[in-house]
Amino acid sequence: MANRIDSFLELVVKQDGSDLHMVSGNPPRIRLFGEMFPIKYRELTAAENRELLYEIMNPHQREEFEAHGDLDFAYEVPGLSRFRVNVFNHLDGIGAVFRSIPSVVQDMDSLGLPPVLKNLARQRKGLILVTGPTGSGKTTTLAAMIDFINTERKGHILTIEDPVEFVHENKNCLISQREVGTHTRSFADALHSALREDPDVILVGEMRDLETISLAVTAAEMGILVMATLHTSGAAATVDRIINVFPSGEEPYIRTMLSTSLCGVISQELVRRADNQGRVAAIEILINNAATSNIIREGKTDQLDNIIQSGGMQGMQSMDTALRRLLDAGLIEGDDAFLKARHKRDFEKFVDMPDETEIEEIIVDSTQQPGWTNN
Repeated sequence: MANRIDSFLELVVKQDGSDLHMVSGNPPRIRLFGEMFPIKYRELTAAENRELLYEIMNPHQREEFEAHGDLDFAYEVPGLSRFRVNVFNHLDGIGAVFRSIPSVVQDMDSLGLPPVLKNLARQRKGLILVTGPTGSGKTTTLAAMIDFINTERKGHILTIEDPVEFVHENKNCLISQREVGTHTRSFADALHSALREDPDVILVGEMRDLETISLAVTAAEMGILVMATLHTSGAAATVDRIINVFPSGEEPYIRTMLSTSLCGVISQELVRRADNQGRVAAIEILINNAATSNIIREGKTDQLDNIIQSGGMQGMQSMDTALRRLLDAGLIEGDDAFLKARHKRDFEKFVDMPDETEIEEIIVDSTQQPGWTNN
């Protein structure tokens, strides 16, 4: 028997939306191509929303939620889609966000990912990092790379996720998927165990803390291909984030390890398509070559942007170069490229600026608004 919330989730999938927001005191909302739209439905009361959400939670999940005030889990509507769910308490009651996860893993070609990502996926050992803000498509990119490995080689792929999102079928590889909180206590515990489970590839859903990062780098040094995500923007910031999480006395050691184990960094943003029919990924790519390795070892990460700029022949590209290519191909608009660009001055000429009368109206209207503070 279908749960009542399934009708809202079906609407999300049919509209090609990415998220459903169910927050007490508000009507349900859908995120469609990056923007939020309310569903034509009444405001959800706290009691009604709790009933809808408790209906899809098992007794253990309800107990965890009531003990901690928030909960992550996966929910599947058979024949429709899987969803990553976060339930939380807030001022007006209970809320939840459902992230839609396609039932079929898209391959790298259909996603339009740069060909160099296939070369990274063919590595037999090392560390591949996929980074970007929340909702930038990191999981989708990693799933496509895992599917590519699953098709091309024979081995054991182990995924550690919170929760399990894309479900992979065994093709040429044996795939073991573990969920934090259900099959293991933490990412770190699962990584400890993974080193004794004969993996060829380990996917770490998120590197959140020192212990997890340390174990992931160690596994890469031991000859395993480790693929993981970080919430950072830009390749250089990603390298700094990993190094800075370690105590200062260990920095030279981790720089040396990272300089040899890192395969590449993929930093991405999703940008609205010019035809408003979805979003496209703009991807910055850093490949670890001799120059990259030396810069990481010497602690001169501020020079990584120069390495990316000069590494086009090896498949490297900066975020601004990726945006410019999408713009030149007519896939995105100038305004959206400007918003995502790192060096915005280079994209000012592509922005549709309001004329002087429009600017005057904006200034006049702004005087009618209450003042903002930094609080």
